[in-house]
Amino acid sequence: MPQFFYNKRLIVLLVSIIILVALIGFSLNDRSKLSWPEQFLKDTIGWFQSVFHQPAEYAAGFFENISDIKNTFEENKLLKARLDEYVELNARVMELEKENERLRGILDKKESLRDYKLIQANVIARNPDQWHELIFINKGEQHGVKKNMAVITSEGMVGKIKQVSQFTSTVQLLSAVDRTNRISAVVKGNKDIFGLIEGYDEKKGALLFKRIPFDVDINLAEKQTVITSGLGGVFPSGLVIGEITEIVPDEHGLTQMAYVKPSAKFFDIDHIMIVERVSTTPEEDLVEQSKGGV
Repeated sequence: MPQFFYNKRLIVLLVSIIILVALIGFSLNDRSKLSWPEQFLKDTIGWFQSVFHQPAEYAAGFFENISDIKNTFEENKLLKARLDEYVELNARVMELEKENERLRGILDKKESLRDYKLIQANVIARNPDQWHELIFINKGEQHGVKKNMAVITSEGMVGKIKQVSQFTSTVQLLSAVDRTNRISAVVKGNKDIFGLIEGYDEKKGALLFKRIPFDVDINLAEKQTVITSGLGGVFPSGLVIGEITEIVPDEHGLTQMAYVKPSAKFFDIDHIMIVERVSTTPEEDLVEQSKGGV
């Protein structure tokens, strides 16, 4: 009995193989029309493909869009960082160009003031309540700074040393409201015109050049530059202060007063130079002037 079933299974297997080979041969024939089982199978597979393909395509597109959005976000973040770097770099370049221009001016000024000793310094602080009056610098007594030394920029005079500590100093600007803040000044020309810089007009943004003799005629059509005279015994001579823009009688009518537009900017100061006076007395300045010195 077992042998019979074994032979029966073998016969079924052989018959199945023969049928499969026949079907394969049949399907490989070049036929113009498919059989109905083949049509049913293809149509069934096609229907399932059409049903599942569209959602699968949508799902793939959805995840692809998420990936694209993520990549776009990363690219946008990178571009913003690069843009911030560009803005920062551009600001840095402008700052360096401005500083380079100022330093070039300082070098030119050093050549014109080679008879004086100069101490370079940087502004380290300004008090908002005294913005028009005081600045604080990073040089002090240990660097050779002394009270009442003149302070200039590449454009002209800005003030004087008011207080000195060991490593820092306080500079009083020419625009400070202080009755004792006076400078002996002169207008160079065919005939020198002497006077005193006393005070500052905030509305006009001009220094007040007072005590000009009433009979002196100042021609505003020509550039009238006011410089330090060196006769006050405090500042050296020849430091540029500004240019005369207007002449008016003083309050008593006995002398004249001139409005002087400062050559230097009082509100945008980063680098300054402290001028150490070579001659220490007015008599020495007068001797130098009689010899043709400045």
